[in-house]
Amino acid sequence: MPDFRSSVRLAIATLADIRPAAEALRDLALDIDDLRVAACANIASKLPMCDEHGEVLACSVFGWPASKEQWWKKPLLALSSPLPFACRYESEPFWANARGIYTRAPNPLLDQIDMSHFAEDVNAPAVIVVPVHLPFGQIGTVSFSPIDGERDDLSSEFDLYADILEYHARRFINGYSRVTCHRPWIPRNCRLSKREVECLRWAALGKTDAEIAMILGRSCATVRFHIHNAATKLEAVNRSQTVFKASQLGYLGSVAAISSAPAGHKMVTALS
Repeated sequence: MPDFRSSVRLAIATLADIRPAAEALRDLALDIDDLRVAACANIASKLPMCDEHGEVLACSVFGWPASKEQWWKKPLLALSSPLPFACRYESEPFWANARGIYTRAPNPLLDQIDMSHFAEDVNAPAVIVVPVHLPFGQIGTVSFSPIDGERDDLSSEFDLYADILEYHARRFINGYSRVTCHRPWIPRNCRLSKREVECLRWAALGKTDAEIAMILGRSCATVRFHIHNAATKLEAVNRSQTVFKASQLGYLGSVAAISSAPAGHKMVTALS
C-alpha cells in the first residue's frame, strides 16, 4: 500500500507548485497500481495543462509519448472521445472500457455513448475517470489508465482506489484552475433576488415574458423589470447573456427541475 502522506505536495497555491503537484499525482498513480495519468483542466479549452515554464505536463511529467498519441494536441477530442462526453453527464468517478461505462449508481444517460472506437479514442484498453465540475460551468477530468496495455478490466482497482484517486484528482484540477484561470467577465458580489432568479429560470427554458408572467401570476412589465435588474447586476448586454451568466454563477441550478414540476408550481425555492 503506498504512503499517501506524501500527497501533501498536491497542494497548488502558485504557478511554481504545478509541476511538483503533477509529479506527486503521477507517483501516487504509479504506486497504487502502475497507472498513468491523463489530466485536462477544461475539456472546452484547446490549451493543454502546462507548468509555470510552459512545459506540457502530459509528456514532461505524466509520461505520454512525445512522438505519438499526443491526445493533448487534439482540440476536437472533447467532442469525439467518449470520456469527456461522459464527464458532461456524470460528476462521480467511473471506469470504462470498450464494453461500457461503469458507475457507482446507474446513469442511463451514459448508455447512449458510442464505445465502438474506445481504444482508438482513449489510447488505453480501460480507464478510471474522475470528472471535476468546477465553478462557472468548467469541467475538468483526470483519467488513470494501466501502463500495461493488456489490462482491460479495472473493476477491482476502481473499488479499492476510486475514493483516493477522486480526492487527489479534484485537488489537483481545482488548484491548477485557481492559479491559471481568470474570469474578468464575472461581476463581483452579485446577488440576485428570488424574483429575478425565478424569471431567469423560466427564461432559460425558453419562456417569453408573457408566459413567465402567466406562470408567476405577475404582469409582463414586472417580469421585464426583474430580468432587466438581473442583467444590470450581471453586467450582461442582453437576455441570453443574462441567463448564461446567472447559470455560470449557479443561480439557475437544473432547469430540468422546473420543466418537471407540477403545473402552477412557482419554484419558490429559488436562490435568493
